[in-house]
Amino acid sequence: MNKVIMTVDDSASIRQMVNFTLRNAGYDVVEAVDGQDALNKVNSQAVNMVFVDLNMPNLNGIGLIQALRARPDCKFIPIVMLTAESQAEKKEKGKSVGATGWIMKPFKPNQMVAVVKKVLG
Repeated sequence: MNKVIMTVDDSASIRQMVNFTLRNAGYDVVEAVDGQDALNKVNSQAVNMVFVDLNMPNLNGIGLIQALRARPDCKFIPIVMLTAESQAEKKEKGKSVGATGWIMKPFKPNQMVAVVKKVLG
């Protein structure tokens, strides 16, 4: 059974690029348009990893990570920030709430797949 990766971003084009990249590498992908949508989907779909944008409407990336880390079934899954934000304090905030790592947009597909393979095995 394929590993399931959720991509959470309010940009449809980013979701499409992540989806295309990960499906080509053999993973199943669940898309969410913001943090609230992601939480709703996690209630009915187990995921092995999450890529999350920082700036989104309704529930941003920091809020989503906090909510996921509060759930026993999501406490230890890899959560990687995928964002254009590069300030050290934002990275620290992400890390402090439980982000596993950080990838800058625009991302390189081979870099994304390498990160997934590293954290999912």
